[in-house]
Amino acid sequence: MTGFTPTVPARVLPSVTVRDLPEPPRSTWRVIGPGLVGAGVGLASGEFILWPYIASQVGLVFVWGAAVGIVTQWFLNMEIERYTLATGETALTGFSRMWKHWGLVFVLMTLASNLWPGWVTTSATMVTYLTGSGAGGVRWIAAGMLLVIALGLTLAPVIYTALERVIFVKIALVATLAVVAILFAINAESWVELGKGLTVGARFPAGELGIAVIMGAVAYAGAGGGQNLCQSNWIRDKGFGMGSYVPRLVSPVTGQEEAAASTGFQFAPTADNLARWRRWWRFANAEQGATFALVSFLTIGLMSMLAYSTVFGRPEMAGRNDIGFLKVEGEVLRGMVGPWFGVLFWLVGALALFASAMGIVDYTSRLASDTIKTVYLRDRSVSVNRVYFLTVWAMTLAGIAILLLGFDQPLILLVFSACFAAVMMFVYSILLIVLNRRALPDAIKVRSYRLGALVWSVAFFGTLTVLVVVQQVQKMTG
Repeated sequence: MTGFTPTVPARVLPSVTVRDLPEPPRSTWRVIGPGLVGAGVGLASGEFILWPYIASQVGLVFVWGAAVGIVTQWFLNMEIERYTLATGETALTGFSRMWKHWGLVFVLMTLASNLWPGWVTTSATMVTYLTGSGAGGVRWIAAGMLLVIALGLTLAPVIYTALERVIFVKIALVATLAVVAILFAINAESWVELGKGLTVGARFPAGELGIAVIMGAVAYAGAGGGQNLCQSNWIRDKGFGMGSYVPRLVSPVTGQEEAAASTGFQFAPTADNLARWRRWWRFANAEQGATFALVSFLTIGLMSMLAYSTVFGRPEMAGRNDIGFLKVEGEVLRGMVGPWFGVLFWLVGALALFASAMGIVDYTSRLASDTIKTVYLRDRSVSVNRVYFLTVWAMTLAGIAILLLGFDQPLILLVFSACFAAVMMFVYSILLIVLNRRALPDAIKVRSYRLGALVWSVAFFGTLTVLVVVQQVQKMTG
C-alpha cells in the first residue's frame, strides 16, 4: 500500500518508520518464553505468599478471585502486546505519545511499588528457616541477595536470555515441589474445597482479611502493576512482530551495544501484512494463555491447597498478619511427609522468591530505562543499556537502605506494593483503550469483547482502589 500515513501519534515523539511486518517463525517453540517469564516472575508474592496466606486464614473460599485476576490480566497483557507487536514500541512509549510524561508517571509508580524489597526479604526469611539462624540476619541476607541480583543483571551479555534461563529453572523447581505436594501432602478435602471456592462455596472475605489484602492478592494473581507493562519489553527482546527490528537490551560491560532507534515502526495494512499479523496475534494469545495464565493459576491453586492442607484451622494461625505461616507450614510438612519435604518446601520457596526479585528489579529497570531514553534522552549519546545499568544499581542501593532502616516485614511490604500495583492497573487500563483505539489502523485496533474486557478492568481495579481508600480513611478517622 503506497502512500500509507502512520496512525501512531507524532505530536510528542517523532513519527514511526513504515516497514513490513516480519514473517512469524516457522517453529514457534523458539519464541515461546515471554509468557513463562511473566508467569515465573509473578510466581512470588501472590502464589507463594498472599494466596496461601488467605488459605491459611479463611480456607479456599476466595480462590475464584485468583481466576478473575488472572483472566483480567491475560486480556491486559494482550492489549499491551498488541501495541508492541504492531509498532515495536513499548506500551509506555505509546502512552508517552499521548502525553509526554505518562511513561514517567508509571515508572515512578512502579518504583514506589518495587523499591520495598518484600520479595527478597521473604526469600531471606525462608533461608533463615533452613539454617535456623533466626530473624536477626534477614536484612543482611536480603541485602546480599540484592547485590547478587544487581551483578547478575548488569554483567549478563544479553539480559533477557539470562533472566529467561533463571525463570525456567525456577518453574522447574516449583513444578517439582507441586508434584511432590500432590503425591504426599495435599489432602482430598482440599480438592473438594477448591471446587467449592470456584463455585457454590465462593464468597468475598473482606471482613476477615481486609480490602487491602484482597486487593493485593487479586492484583498479584499472575503478575500485577508494572510487570504487565513489561510484557512489551520482553516480547520485543524475543523478536515478536515489529519488535524484531529493535536491538535487544545488553550489558554495557559484557555485551555488544547497538545504536538503537528510540522510536518504532508501523506496517501498512496490506493483505500480506494483515495475514502475517493474524498469525502473530494467534501465536501471542496462545503463548500467553498456555504459559502465563495456566502456570499462574495452577501454582496459586496448588500452593493454596498445600496451605489449606497443612495450616488452615490451626490455633496459631488465627489473626496472623505476617509470613510466619510459611515456617509453620514447613514444620507441618516435615511431620506429615518427612524432614526432607520441609527442607524442600523452604528451599524451593527461597530460590523461587529470589528469582522473582531478580525479575522485578529487571522489569522495573527496563521500564525506567526505556522511558528515560526514548522520551527524555532521545537526542543524547547515552545508550538505553547504560541507563538500565544505572537504574539497576540505584534500585539495589535504595532497597538495601530500606532494609537497613528497619523496614523488613515482608507481608506488610508486599501488601503495600500490591495496592500500588492495583492503582496502576486501573489507570493504564484506561490508557490502553485510548491507545489501541486511536493509534492503530482499523483492521487491528481493539474492539468487541476485548474492548469490554478493558472496560471491566477499569471498573474492577477502580472499585478495589476506592474501597481501599475508604477503608483507610475510616481507620484514620475511627
